Amino acid sequence: MTFTPFGFTTVPHIHVEWGGAGRLGETLAGRFAARSALLVTDAGLVRAGLIDPVRTSLEQAGFQVTLFDDVVADPPESVVLDCTAAARAQGADIVIGLGGGSSLDIAKLIAVTAGSAQDLASMYGVGNVTGTRLPLALIPTTAGTGSEVTNISIITTGETTKMGVVSPQLYGDFVLLDAALTVGLPRIHTAATGIDAMVHAIEAYTSKFRKNPISDMLAREALRLLSANLLPACRDGHNRAARENMLLGALFAGQAFANAPVAAVHALAYPLGGHYHLPHGLTNALMLGPVLRYNARIAAPLYAELADVVGAPGEGDIHTRAAAFVTHMMTLMDESGAPRRLRDVKVTDNSLAMLARDAMKQTRLLVNNPVEITEEDALALYREAF
Repeated sequence: MTFTPFGFTTVPHIHVEWGGAGRLGETLAGRFAARSALLVTDAGLVRAGLIDPVRTSLEQAGFQVTLFDDVVADPPESVVLDCTAAARAQGADIVIGLGGGSSLDIAKLIAVTAGSAQDLASMYGVGNVTGTRLPLALIPTTAGTGSEVTNISIITTGETTKMGVVSPQLYGDFVLLDAALTVGLPRIHTAATGIDAMVHAIEAYTSKFRKNPISDMLAREALRLLSANLLPACRDGHNRAARENMLLGALFAGQAFANAPVAAVHALAYPLGGHYHLPHGLTNALMLGPVLRYNARIAAPLYAELADVVGAPGEGDIHTRAAAFVTHMMTLMDESGAPRRLRDVKVTDNSLAMLARDAMKQTRLLVNNPVEITEEDALALYREAF
């Protein structure tokens, strides 16, 4: 067997430890010379009491800590600018992101912008970041986005549009997986973020470009872990094994799609988040079924392989097994309790054409889809999801 040339990039160090966030200061002090830390998170985690032990651990290890907790879902450019100003005012020499995908995305960008004169607008797109960055540590609190191991940050620009910064400088130096931080996640968020991670694995496995043996291996293992543990984590949020497996699965999926990019599910999900301010994981869950069925005309052989990974019942030819995979995924989502129809989250029928037009702007993502999608196709997919 010969290989088409490919590359694979990921973060240099990952540490997995239940309760490890309580020892973060000791861990980072032994790894970095930096001692002026900007801790990037959101106010909800502060109120939940997750941040104080982490901050105390950092301070006891000799770090001066400045807390920035103004991150919000679908963060706008103003959050990037305010956080950059905080980092510069402090003279931060290390950035620590702790939270969901939005906090991690902001932390990754701040590590770049804090010491750079480059304008944020010029960073949007692929490979447009210039210069270096501050040391960067990332700790996820949801098993979903995989942002801790991706080189992508998504920012809301204007009222409803989202733009991505994709650059190797956004890969972190150190990632901590502490599944104890995910125990308090409510069922609906556990479901939505878990489905988000499964979408990452599926889209990486079927990505039209840059799919490779390493991303395939990670995507398969991610989907195996996530599909087996989603419902146990939803049913019992204190199930340690389920929480740990979900967090590791989300990381594997993140590594896969950082190298084999996602496609139409994400392209159609972004306008829903922009216009209706719905969580990213939920919008992916809402669009997964229609896109899986649409792509099956080309992706059936790959779906058949994934049917075996998730343990979808039954036998048959490629198309039968592909259909079994789609059915299995729909059943998982139904049983997780996540909303299943656009109308269930107050999306209106008269907005579908607008959403389809906006989805066509996501050319960075649509080009990776195994089947071409036109605006007419996008509208049909939204109608199917409605």
